[in-house]
Amino acid sequence: MGKIRIRIVKRTARELIEKYREMFTRDFEHNKRIIVKLINVKSKKLRNQIAGYVTHLIAIESKKSEKPVSSV
Repeated sequence: MGKIRIRIVKRTARELIEKYREMFTRDFEHNKRIIVKLINVKSKKLRNQIAGYVTHLIAIESKKSEKPVSSV
């Protein structure tokens, strides 16, 4: 079982992706640096949680777009 993400992490990550989608990639370290530039996060732990969730959402999104449509 994984850890449950708190509401502020999910909400902030979704808002950042909505506004700045083109800035984020599937690379956690890159996303972490971008988040520092975009918002003022008080703690390192919270910043890393947001960056991790952003990375997770971008990875899911890219997997969906890569999937070929099968013809039946």
